[in-house]
Amino acid sequence: MAHYAFLNADSVVTEVITGIHETELIEGLLPETWYGNFRGQVCKRTSYNTHGGVHDGGGTAYRKNYAGIGYTYDTARDAFIAPKPYASWVLDEATCRWGAPVPYPDTGMWGWNETTLSWVAV
Repeated sequence: MAHYAFLNADSVVTEVITGIHETELIEGLLPETWYGNFRGQVCKRTSYNTHGGVHDGGGTAYRKNYAGIGYTYDTARDAFIAPKPYASWVLDEATCRWGAPVPYPDTGMWGWNETTLSWVAV
């Protein structure tokens, strides 16, 4: 069993489905190709075990992060990237995850304040 993300013309994920294993063929085609042809959209394999370019179980990491609806597929990085949560946050090139411009505090529960560009206790 594997997961596949469908992309619109802007490379934004519109749907994620569960499909057959990525090495099985459908009518002689790999699933990405067959599903993409069937739906008339680009289709990319994704794995819910992949976070920040690392596979939780030590397996193959697929496209940096598990795809979600609204994520963008970046062809140059071969990565799924979540929508940017705040204007000030920056993309970590290694993980393709967004991060605050100020490190998260070591202890406690914190929320981001975009106005002050700082973490505030919650």
